[in-house]
Amino acid sequence: MVQSVPRLCSPIKAVSKIKRGTLAVTLQKNQKLASKNIYFTVTNDLKFDQRMHRICGSLANSGYDIVLVGRSLPDSKPLNSSPFKQVRLNCWFKKGKGFYAEYNLRLFFFLLFKKMDGICAIDLDTILPCLFISKLKSIQRVYDAHELFCEMKEVVTRPAIYHIWKKIEKYAVSKFKNGYTVSNPIAEEFKKMYDVNYEVIRNVPLLQDFTPTIKTERFILYQGAVNEARSFETLIPAIKNVNATLIICGDGNFMQQAKDLVTKNELGQKIIFKGMISPDELKNYTQSAYIGVTLFENTGMSNYYSLGNRFFDYIQSGLPQICVNYPAYKEINDEYKIATLIDDLKPETISNALNNLLANDVLYAELQSNCMKAREIFNWQREEQKLVHFYNQLFS
Repeated sequence: MVQSVPRLCSPIKAVSKIKRGTLAVTLQKNQKLASKNIYFTVTNDLKFDQRMHRICGSLANSGYDIVLVGRSLPDSKPLNSSPFKQVRLNCWFKKGKGFYAEYNLRLFFFLLFKKMDGICAIDLDTILPCLFISKLKSIQRVYDAHELFCEMKEVVTRPAIYHIWKKIEKYAVSKFKNGYTVSNPIAEEFKKMYDVNYEVIRNVPLLQDFTPTIKTERFILYQGAVNEARSFETLIPAIKNVNATLIICGDGNFMQQAKDLVTKNELGQKIIFKGMISPDELKNYTQSAYIGVTLFENTGMSNYYSLGNRFFDYIQSGLPQICVNYPAYKEINDEYKIATLIDDLKPETISNALNNLLANDVLYAELQSNCMKAREIFNWQREEQKLVHFYNQLFS
């Protein structure tokens, strides 16, 4: 009996079928990755957390189903619409040990009844609920370390507080094999302490069209958290000998002390507190300022190895700055020369650096020009590629 031979398609058609099949598999894989649901947890009220809005927005725009969880405060302002879901938890306690204990408990039970494929703890203050939930649900867990939490001044200078947080860190961080942080020195510290290989994803702004204009008012800008170890004790007295106004945009645990220092030094006419303002309003101040300041006391490794948000915000706005001469800042400044670095935080050192930049138009123009070049390198469009790749790899 003669068997019929099946008709074969041409080689070109065969290759075309293979390509279509490969494309279908790739699309199916991307769709599967993008449909993953990830929860991110913080302890702030979400409104002004630009870093988390960038991270969650980039992942949501890449197709992930993102939920950002924070807390509600009595003066919390309405949240803006976003491509991801935002949830605020209410707490009786507003600060201190009571708040952290209550918030972590509420966060755990909130997450317990949610369906998710992954969870990301932002810093140490939400790491325990995320660890326990990830184990209970057998899901991926990620640690996003903005800083070396236990090495912040407000922690490391309080032995009892430091002991509690350090125990939490030692217990939890080594169990988070997947994570990322904001600078190479911090990533290296985590490797030494807990044998984890964390990615470096810098906290940088979105690159937007911007052309510097002639500054009609030469004011100095501090933007960011008004917290301990930001050198307000020396920055504020330094303004006595500087012929310019200092505008402070932000809030934090050192706000009242900072205001008291202004009163003590009789600088009420030269130092203005704007408090928490919207990102758009903050950007206007940054683009209008003449000099930015990035100052951290060398109290604890967290500050010494820091790479503050404001450092890059100033670069994006073409704004020369006075900055501490610490490793991560020096590494960037050695290559791009966008700042005047200072070796100590004495009032006279700060005032001399500010006065030099106010008077030296040639140096100012050079730093400003270099900022405009560096902003093409240090921007979120570049960093978000690493972020999306990280999560695609995690869920592949």
